[in-house]
Amino acid sequence: MTQSQLKFDQPPKRIGLVAGWGDFPIRVATSLKQQGHKVICLGIRDHASPNLASICDEFQFFGIGKMGAQVRFLKNAGVTQATMAGKIFKHLIFRRFHVLRHLPDLLTLRYFYSALVAGTNDCRDDSLLTTVTRLYSSQGIDFVPATDFAPQLLASSGNLTSTKPSPAQLRDIAYGWKIAKEMGRHDIGQSVVVRNQTVIAVEAIEGTDECIRRAGQLCQSGFVVVKVAKPQQDLRFDVPTIGQGTIQTIHQAGGKVLTIEADKTIILDESATLQLADRLGICIASFRDQELNLTD
Repeated sequence: MTQSQLKFDQPPKRIGLVAGWGDFPIRVATSLKQQGHKVICLGIRDHASPNLASICDEFQFFGIGKMGAQVRFLKNAGVTQATMAGKIFKHLIFRRFHVLRHLPDLLTLRYFYSALVAGTNDCRDDSLLTTVTRLYSSQGIDFVPATDFAPQLLASSGNLTSTKPSPAQLRDIAYGWKIAKEMGRHDIGQSVVVRNQTVIAVEAIEGTDECIRRAGQLCQSGFVVVKVAKPQQDLRFDVPTIGQGTIQTIHQAGGKVLTIEADKTIILDESATLQLADRLGICIASFRDQELNLTD
């Protein structure tokens, strides 16, 4: 029996779901329900889909800074194990007056004061999300990777579309892969756009789609998008994710190839996403580190 089967065969539980933006939280909630679990979902305001309310056993919106209230909501529902799914738009925390909409409560301030107020700690994704898991753990709620509950969403290795990368595109993939891994090592972003072994754009706080659009403005056609997990990737949060929206963005910007990391990237609505890529002439190739020639 595989590890994934063991996870699927576990007894039903009351699982907490911290839901951000996108379809990923909906897929995770649906998978949890199919496995017989009770899903207690807190949706991050301005991010989570209201459609989660019709899927989950309990659902409530919370401001991103209301972690004390979030913990009480989950604990009152008997939750001791939770998972995160969906994107949190970190750039929002830098907007003027946005803190008033997500006014931090005392528990949040206790854990995040040094980063968000005093400025003595950094605001990198890994730092912030590790602090979130530490806060929840201190209150008796442990986080597990969302992919433990929906392993079927993870990409397999190989050419996933009928179109395959050319030799020149494979060279761009190998080059972009090394750059993307190095960017991930510094917790900058997960995606790099390359053409003729030249970096066109690097993802930072703006997210993958905006990175691709910027590449389209600079290059206009024929580029390769490489999206990988960070070398230190914690699968409890921030798992690389693609879907039909990613393919549409690449097509509109003029890209030709999307490369992802096998076993560490989520494909939402995989069949529909691959069909769309084939229809638009976008190649999707999935690799593991050892499958690429990464020698200098």
